[in-house]
Amino acid sequence: MDVPKLLEAASLLVPETVATENDITVNDVWDYLAHDEWEIALDLLAELGDVHPLPVTFWQTLATSAEQMRLDRSAAWCHWRCYETRNGVIRADLTLGPAHEGRRQTPFSGAGVLRPMWDIGERTPTGEPDLCIARLWVEFAPVMEPGGQATVRLAPLSPSKWQQLQPGQVIAMHEDRTVAGTAVVLDIRRPSDSPAA
Repeated sequence: MDVPKLLEAASLLVPETVATENDITVNDVWDYLAHDEWEIALDLLAELGDVHPLPVTFWQTLATSAEQMRLDRSAAWCHWRCYETRNGVIRADLTLGPAHEGRRQTPFSGAGVLRPMWDIGERTPTGEPDLCIARLWVEFAPVMEPGGQATVRLAPLSPSKWQQLQPGQVIAMHEDRTVAGTAVVLDIRRPSDSPAA
């Protein structure tokens, strides 16, 4: 299926009454599609998907469209949203340690590539921290620098281990035995809060 048809199919999944803070609706998307402004239509559809929970098929369709347009970061974001639709959303305010204090000396990609370990309060039978892996997406920034602070989204490798997490809880990020950063949980949305199919 070509890009315009994919975007049209995704548009049909958005209720007409849904609008962004800037009053963008699916009708605006149709206008951009009519003028072959596919990238703008894709971005607006993703914005509408952030306003109103939409099914996994919506995000899969947007990911395929972005891949066909060779928009790698947009495709990665849409795949990320597929994961969140299935498993829930975890957002946190992360502060990394400065370069001179930790292992990380260079910035890392904010597009869900890094898979650090997290101390979320679980313990092994011997009482040691039971670190859990979660991919990390930095909101509104292409990279995160040592010593930086940003709102991030987490995609746990084993979502069931993260069920006890609560807003306000402080969790620690590890790339080795030392703490690489700390994060305060801002928001948790369970998968039941959004449609799955």
